[in-house]
Amino acid sequence: MKRSIAGLILIAWCALGVFVACSDAPAPQAKAPAQKIEAVAVAPKPEAVASKPEPVAPKPEMAPPKSEAKPEAPGEIAALILASEETILSSQMTGRIRRVNVGLGDEVKSGAPLIEFDCGEQRAQLDAADADYRGARETHIARMKLQALGAAGELEVTVAAAAADKARSQVTLRRSQLAYCNVASPFRGRVARLRVKSSESVQAGQPLVDVVNPSVLKAQVFVPAAWIVWLRPGALVTIGANGQSYRARVSKLNSRVDGVSQQLELEALIEKGDGLVPGMIGVAIFNPPK
Repeated sequence: MKRSIAGLILIAWCALGVFVACSDAPAPQAKAPAQKIEAVAVAPKPEAVASKPEPVAPKPEMAPPKSEAKPEAPGEIAALILASEETILSSQMTGRIRRVNVGLGDEVKSGAPLIEFDCGEQRAQLDAADADYRGARETHIARMKLQALGAAGELEVTVAAAAADKARSQVTLRRSQLAYCNVASPFRGRVARLRVKSSESVQAGQPLVDVVNPSVLKAQVFVPAAWIVWLRPGALVTIGANGQSYRARVSKLNSRVDGVSQQLELEALIEKGDGLVPGMIGVAIFNPPK
C-alpha cells in the first residue's frame, strides 16, 4: 500500500514538473509579413564639362613706317595687235543676195562693191514714185497757167505745189532704199570674214562681211593703274611679236580704271608694222622715267 502511494506521488511530481516546464516555454511568435522593397532609380551625377578657353586677342604689332608710293617696275605685258580701221558691214534691207564679189582675204578699195542684192522690187517702186512725181509736177504747172489766165485760184496752185513736193520726196526715199542694194567698202582694206553666201536671204541688220585695214596697226595693252602717275600720251613703247621688235607710241589712254582688276587700258600706235597681222599677241615693254 505504501508503494502505491509513493508511486502516485512520484507520478504527480512528474506531471507537475512537466506542466511547469511547458508553462515556462516561450509562446511561438507570429511571423511578420515580408515588406516589399521597391527599386528607386537614382539619377546619375552630371559630369563636369571642361570650359573652353577663351580666345586671346593677338597683341597689335607695330606697323612699319609708311613709305612714299613708287611706280611698279616695268615688265613684259601682253599686247593685242589690232587694225586701226575695222568694221562689220550689216544689211540695211531685207532681201536676197544676188552676188558676192569678194572672197576671204581679198584686198578691196574704198567704195568697191562687196555684195549685191536682188532689187527688182525696189526699182519698180522707184519707177512708180517717179511717175507720180511727174504727174504732180504737170498738174502744178497747169494750175499756175490757169492762175495767170484768172481761171484758177491761189489755193488750187498751192495744193498742187504741195502734191508735187510730196511726190518728189517719195522719189528721194525710193532712191535711198535702192542704194542699200549694193554694199560697198567704207575704206581701203582686206576682207577678214564672209558671213553670207550668194542666193541667201537675209534680214535687215544681219552681219554680212568684216573688213579691216592692216596698213596701220595699233596695240591694245592693259597696264597697272599705278602707272598713270608717269604714263602719258606719246610715251615710247617697244612691241615684241613674231620674233621682232617694233617701235610704238602711246596714242590714247582710257579715262577710267577698271574697278575689279585695277588696270588701265591704252592704245599704242605702231610706226612700222611689217610682218604683223591683226589679232596677233605680243608683249609691250615700257621705259618709265627715273
